[in-house]
Amino acid sequence: MLMGQAYSQNINGFWKGTLTLNGCFQENNIELQIHVNGKEVTGDSYHYQDIDNYVKKKIQGYYDPSSKKLTLQETIVTTYHIPTRCVICIKKFELQYSKNGNTETLNGAWSGNVQNSSADCAGGSLTLSRETESAFKEIPEIKVDTGTIRLDFYDNGIVDGDSITVMVNKKTVAVHQLLSTKPVTMFIKIDPENTFQEVEMVAENLGSIPPNTALLIITAGKKRYRLYLSSTEMKSARVRFVYDPDTNRNTDDR
Repeated sequence: MLMGQAYSQNINGFWKGTLTLNGCFQENNIELQIHVNGKEVTGDSYHYQDIDNYVKKKIQGYYDPSSKKLTLQETIVTTYHIPTRCVICIKKFELQYSKNGNTETLNGAWSGNVQNSSADCAGGSLTLSRETESAFKEIPEIKVDTGTIRLDFYDNGIVDGDSITVMVNKKTVAVHQLLSTKPVTMFIKIDPENTFQEVEMVAENLGSIPPNTALLIITAGKKRYRLYLSSTEMKSARVRFVYDPDTNRNTDDR
């Protein structure tokens, strides 16, 4: 039984830590989102200061359940939002799984090179702890394979006088939009050279039934998505779009 437990250890999920790195961020946080299939590992890597300043990359590698060793390599940069002075480091991780009571960790080292360069990122030691959720959970990220996206905002539930301002990449594109059963419609364009686009819904009031809630129907090519957004006068609601020409082209309505 003990051997079976050792071989069946599940490392799927979210792992977070910090990097010692003289980079462009004041704080260098790392989050690995790991998916294991047999010994093969895939997922995503976030290197970030906060949820507004980050680089997201694909990761791939392998996990040996007998030795509990994990090797990961960052590959494709899927999106980023960083100051223009910054460079991106493509990292490799050599980690060891351990558990002490209810605390699970991945300990080891990382190394890397500046993107499209042989310049060294210095590297160092690293400890990641298992977390129950992503730091980016409050901001949905949707991959799209089309240059034009349609956004339809509706009041979610009872029409109670909610009105909103809509911003794209921090620039106001619509104000005093009253939500109802008829959509408030707008279009945004995704530039393949600038794959990151963020739409933000700001509550102008809370209607008669707080908070300000909206149903957002997103149409990107043949794909449609439903998102439920909630904002207050203190907190906005956001969604991010990332251009990815290899996005699955199924026509499912999600």
